[in-house]
Amino acid sequence: MDKIKQRLAFIYENENIETIYDAIVKRLNEAKAKNLRERKQNWDESDVVLITYGDQFSEEGIPTLDTFKKMFDGYLANKFEIVHILPFYPYSSDDGFSVIDYKKVNPIIGDWTNVENLSKSARIMFDYVCNHISAKSEWFQEYLKGNPEYSNYFTEMDPSIDLSSVTRPRALPLLSKFKLANGEEKYIWTTFSDDQIDLNFKNPQVLLDMIDVLLFYLEQGAEYVRLDAVGYMWKEVGTSCIHLEKTHEIVKLFRDLLDEAAKGTVMITETNVPHLDNISYFGSGSDEAHMVYQFPLPPLVLYSLHNENGNYLTNWAKQLDGAGQDSTFFNFLASHDGIGLNPIRGIIPEEEILSLVNDLKEEGALVNYKKNSDGSESPYEINVTYLDALNKQSYSDDLRVKRFVLAHSILLTFPGVPAIYIQSMLGSRNDYKGVERTGMNRSINRQKYILEEIEKELNNQETLRHKVFKELTNIIRVRKEEALFHPNAKMEVLELGDKIFALKRVKDSESLVVLHNLSNDEVQVNLFGKFINIITGAVEEFKEGISLNPYQFLWLKPTN
Repeated sequence: MDKIKQRLAFIYENENIETIYDAIVKRLNEAKAKNLRERKQNWDESDVVLITYGDQFSEEGIPTLDTFKKMFDGYLANKFEIVHILPFYPYSSDDGFSVIDYKKVNPIIGDWTNVENLSKSARIMFDYVCNHISAKSEWFQEYLKGNPEYSNYFTEMDPSIDLSSVTRPRALPLLSKFKLANGEEKYIWTTFSDDQIDLNFKNPQVLLDMIDVLLFYLEQGAEYVRLDAVGYMWKEVGTSCIHLEKTHEIVKLFRDLLDEAAKGTVMITETNVPHLDNISYFGSGSDEAHMVYQFPLPPLVLYSLHNENGNYLTNWAKQLDGAGQDSTFFNFLASHDGIGLNPIRGIIPEEEILSLVNDLKEEGALVNYKKNSDGSESPYEINVTYLDALNKQSYSDDLRVKRFVLAHSILLTFPGVPAIYIQSMLGSRNDYKGVERTGMNRSINRQKYILEEIEKELNNQETLRHKVFKELTNIIRVRKEEALFHPNAKMEVLELGDKIFALKRVKDSESLVVLHNLSNDEVQVNLFGKFINIITGAVEEFKEGISLNPYQFLWLKPTN
């Protein structure tokens, strides 16, 4: 508790922090008095995350979260221990990330009883959209009405002030103009859109209200908490307004509260930024995020398969520091957002990134751009399903499956906790009708399904969806049963040629070698000995090296 007081003194240098501290302690004790459910302490090889929307599957007249539970119990429960439900609160835009009310469940999805029912099948990750709130929210609407209670909840800014040093994630205005009820016009800080109003954490009451929300989520059963767009929380004119010291201190404060209220709750920071900035949210390794997103992995794997060359992936992985025993990486290939490009700037030359973007655009991908400080624009995100990103339109389904499952072999064998997006599990292609309907590029990878229709496709052995689902199911099963895939087991990256991405996982005196042929050619690997192929269970001896077929991967454990 002394730590919490010290953090408050750092965040609010000139404030009387006793009142703030007392309010936090009171709310924390209320949460602890509710005897929150016991959490799993730490993570292991069995932990695989499913990323999904709460209204992903529907049946007429049934709350979609109940329909999701039916789908999950029937098809997914033996594959995924944790379900990340993307924001399931009432919202006004951005498919949930402009939250109208943090403490309510979107009525289409159900209510808190439906969330509780799902938590009986899996541990649940909640989204904590802590940087901004919907323009339609009560907080912002009361601000517009002139309610003095909310007068300092948002950041007003004179538009003549030079804000050119502020990091911009999107090619949209940083300030948005609003008219108050008295006719006065104000320019308000909106990092992402004019419907996503940044909260002003310089106001201690905002911090107290958001701590109340955080602890409320624990009371409702959240065992994982994802801090969305957390890097932008603190603003200081004249700085980049991202990753500031006080932002980190607030994140550490959130971690202290989680550990105090419900030890074992996992906090994940979402910061789609270059690698060194991203891993700064580990803090000392035990005082900030438990997990950070492994943002370079999706574009690096995509680049490697697109170019049939794993050099950049190998070199990056070789230099990747372990996260330590008290923290780990949250690995993924696809998510509800596009494939971010900023995390590989500095790893892959810009001209090669632009070449990748152009190639994918020719195959039907869409692209979002960000505005640079000099007024130019750069692509920051490729919008496409990961299945279509990896494959040309002319490819056969069999080739699509090979390349796609190979990519997921990298995901499932890499150090950290792997997460698979529902569209990947379902073998989804680009949803252009969704883009046309919403006008948003990101809708290309956010298709929703009628339960009966998607079940029919999954159960038809001739469909691409069935083939992808079957192959991913198999390697997920093997990963979950192999102790050498513990998130914190050591990784050694092997250099076996441009077309190979290879690694060794090591724990105690045991090891396991993973080989990936990134090319459409047969490749010879100079690796010898007798191994158990843990996917097939067969014992194989390689006296003259290993010959890998196009896009073949092997998980090999030495027999001795």
